[in-house]
Amino acid sequence: MLPPPVSGINLEMESKLRLEVAASWMRCQAAGLDPQVLGDPLDLSDAEVLDLIGKKAELIRHARPFMVQLHKFLTGTSFVLLLFDETGHLLETVGDARMLRGTRHFARGASWAESSLGTNAAGMTLTNGHPFQVSGSEHFHRLLQSWTSSAAPIFSEGGKLVGILSLVGPAPEAHAHTLGMILASAKAVERELRVRLKHNEMVLLDNHFSSILLTVSDAVIVLDVDGIILQINPVAERLLGTTNRNVVGNRMDDLTRDSLPIHGLLGRGVEFNDREMELHWGRGRYNCLASGRPIRDESSTVIGGVFFFNPIHKIKQLVNRFSGAEATFRFEDILGEAKVLKKAIQLGQLASQNNSNVLLTGDSGTGKEMFAQAIHNRSRRAGGPFIAVNCGAIPRELIASELFGYQEGSFTGANKGGRPGKFELASGGTLFLDEIGDMPIEQQVALLRVLQDRTITRIGGEGPLAVDVRIICATNKDLPGAIQKGTLREDLYYRLNVSPIPLPSLKEHLEDIPLLVKAFLNKLAPQPKGLSHVVDPAVVETLQAYSWPGNVRELQNAVERIAHAANGSQITLEHLPEEFLSRLHPAPEHPAPPPLAQPLGSGTLRQQLDHQEKTELMSVLMQQKGCLTKCAAALGISRNTLYRRLNYHGIEMGKRKGAQASAME
Repeated sequence: MLPPPVSGINLEMESKLRLEVAASWMRCQAAGLDPQVLGDPLDLSDAEVLDLIGKKAELIRHARPFMVQLHKFLTGTSFVLLLFDETGHLLETVGDARMLRGTRHFARGASWAESSLGTNAAGMTLTNGHPFQVSGSEHFHRLLQSWTSSAAPIFSEGGKLVGILSLVGPAPEAHAHTLGMILASAKAVERELRVRLKHNEMVLLDNHFSSILLTVSDAVIVLDVDGIILQINPVAERLLGTTNRNVVGNRMDDLTRDSLPIHGLLGRGVEFNDREMELHWGRGRYNCLASGRPIRDESSTVIGGVFFFNPIHKIKQLVNRFSGAEATFRFEDILGEAKVLKKAIQLGQLASQNNSNVLLTGDSGTGKEMFAQAIHNRSRRAGGPFIAVNCGAIPRELIASELFGYQEGSFTGANKGGRPGKFELASGGTLFLDEIGDMPIEQQVALLRVLQDRTITRIGGEGPLAVDVRIICATNKDLPGAIQKGTLREDLYYRLNVSPIPLPSLKEHLEDIPLLVKAFLNKLAPQPKGLSHVVDPAVVETLQAYSWPGNVRELQNAVERIAHAANGSQITLEHLPEEFLSRLHPAPEHPAPPPLAQPLGSGTLRQQLDHQEKTELMSVLMQQKGCLTKCAAALGISRNTLYRRLNYHGIEMGKRKGAQASAME
């Protein structure tokens, strides 16, 4: 049987309601509900009810004011406003106390789901998901047919059902507008929930933003759309030497002359990245690398901006670190026990304790850059960059831009954005000027000014920039002689020669060669702990008999060649490079007569080596019966080399008999 029509509802709605109410009655009958008997609606324990109320506290808090306001319009009636959760359990009631005391169905936690209470407005809304009104005999249970009920769903911003608002009262007082009122109230609750959600999100975002501002390593300035400073973070406070209170309210134009990127950011929302800018606050001026991001509202309108910046010297330190502009050597890496070397190390260690300029002098290959790095690493500047510049390797016309940098557009071919010079890159650390004696005289004036004022001016720049650099210079030239020739300024020499450190040539500490050879071999092919390379003592003696014009660099090269020739076996005299032996025993223009035979072990080392080589040559000549081709093959040398060695030792090969006779001498 279909329920009777509801008065006050148009025919289209009536038809729709009748079909859905009929479907509800059929579901109730299928579930075995008795229309004459109301079951107990309290299907939750007291603890479960308390837990439910706690979970839905926010919905209750925001819905109750609207329930109270709506009930004021219904003063004098017996209507009751009910708030349900998304499962149909009652959360809150506002209305006629007499009606509320009349049944357990108005107790918190009571279920108004269709499966518990049969056909009713809250149950229908829960089942169908849209506003519904059930009046009089449309209720499945006879005891409820004296009521009229209207209900509307409450959805979250994501469209999820979070509650149901219902209005229940006597059936004779039913009105078509009650459904509209309850629907409007439900929508108002939805809006309040969304506003509250947005507010909570904004509070959360503000807290996150504040946390980021406080912890981010970049300096940050927050601007409004007019360029007024709203906030700066602690990093910006430290860099600018001020407080948030003192700088807020000032214009960003007051902090920088280069305001075009700021205007583009706030006016058109054009962000910028890694732009070199100069900030000034009070008496301080700071070069920084800056980026800007616009802040937009929901309609994408720019309402402000965030300005990030870092001191450029901090960026340069990172660049130097990852590009290899670091000092790796320490005094512990300088090998040698000779007094002359120990004295140089002692002078270097003393120089590392102050900030004075250092002048390293010595022949090429004596380790001047190694000493410079060791001084840097022992000094208070060890955490800063170490920049090395070879003054003799830079073209004269480029040395100024290399040392002092340039601004954008200062000359044809200048990089966009300009380029910092070596002095700026080395700020906070050490600048090593190798081959200082080759610096052009016209640039020596600029260098002298830097040493005096501790400021540099980029090519095309507007003003000086402060640099904090320790200078270490090196040369293999006679600088006092260069002053006499007019290629070096005398005043620059005295500025640089504050802490002079002469480095000894290798020929001055030949006793350190065994230690150096061992270190170089281990570097090439490390040996297991406790073991060392097997080197014939004659090899070391031969190396010590050489003058080493290329110093330690030449020795290292020779040891590497010897190690490759030995290929892991014991290193003997036969592994010494031929050209090394030829330099060790230069052939005279007029060969000397052969020396008298002498027992091995007498005479100088060179005489012993000569005797040993001559004996070996004569022995091979006798074995090969004077055939020079076979002799060269047996000795593993070329015929030209064999001729040169025979000529050096005065061995005549005109006749084989003569060779044999010479061998007997």
